[in-house]
Amino acid sequence: MAQEITPDAIMQLGFGNWGSKTLLSAVELGLFSELAKGPLTLDDIRTRLNLHQRSVRDFLDALVALGMLQRERGTYANTPATDLYLDRAKPTYVGGMFEMMSARLFRFWADLTEALKTGQPQNEAKRGGNLFDTLYSDPRRLEQFLSAMTGLSLGIAQALAVKFPWSQYQSFVDIGAAQGGLSVVLAQAHKHLTGIGADLPVVGPIFEKYVASHGLQDRLRFAALDFFHEPFPKGDVVIMGHILHDWDLPTKKMLLGKAYNALPAGGALIVFEAIIDDERRSNAFGLLMSLNMLIETRGGFDYTGADCSAWMREAGFQKTRVEHLSGSDSMVIGVK
Repeated sequence: MAQEITPDAIMQLGFGNWGSKTLLSAVELGLFSELAKGPLTLDDIRTRLNLHQRSVRDFLDALVALGMLQRERGTYANTPATDLYLDRAKPTYVGGMFEMMSARLFRFWADLTEALKTGQPQNEAKRGGNLFDTLYSDPRRLEQFLSAMTGLSLGIAQALAVKFPWSQYQSFVDIGAAQGGLSVVLAQAHKHLTGIGADLPVVGPIFEKYVASHGLQDRLRFAALDFFHEPFPKGDVVIMGHILHDWDLPTKKMLLGKAYNALPAGGALIVFEAIIDDERRSNAFGLLMSLNMLIETRGGFDYTGADCSAWMREAGFQKTRVEHLSGSDSMVIGVK
């Protein structure tokens, strides 16, 4: 008997934005942070989050059905995963990215069809602005963005600390260091390492405060860098995480060339992000992230490990390899 063809998967994907926005709103409201203090009744949650009585039950039970909350005997609680990753008080918090998605990206993605037809970004650039100028000129939004980058990268940083042979190197430079989450994880895991976090000057105080809060200011320092106009700081390893996909191909190659020039013979470049599988079939997140670059940038796109390896070899790197890190992220390593 032939298997019945149903529209179930199509419908689930088509209505996927409903579940997504329900989760994003829960993060934005601080629901998971409240529940991290202990289970609460419906009325307690409604009062603490200032929710309308008409909406709260469906909202909470939808999160139960989506696997984001647990409900027992009339009280709601976090799941182990949402308690670990969506409580703002924990260092494992990844919700900064979700807060930014709720505030910005969710609305911009409504114009994906226009982006597909025009090839033009659909964010602040539509009004003559620039994503990075907008983010870096607003201290509140900058801190939100840097927190989002930290949350996004902590799990990846922990994988990178384990999967790369750091014992063979003494120093690293993190290009686009943001708050310094990656630098701190590496320094904590490998006591012999010293590191430089390089980013735009406005990021300096945020980086230094974060590093000092972990007591690592003796081994980690900040370097102001405009990587369009200045050479990279030198180190045994150069890291570019979630950087290359922001830019068009000529800029990608320019940055890889600067990384090559910053390294000694035998030094290594690590590029990590949601690397698309070479067959372009399985890493849906990487492919969707590339569409996000269409929404957010004028020329950015994500790429396969084979693509990045070829660009590295063109820049002069003698050996390249691709290794999975965590979740959808992999790293491409080039050795000079």
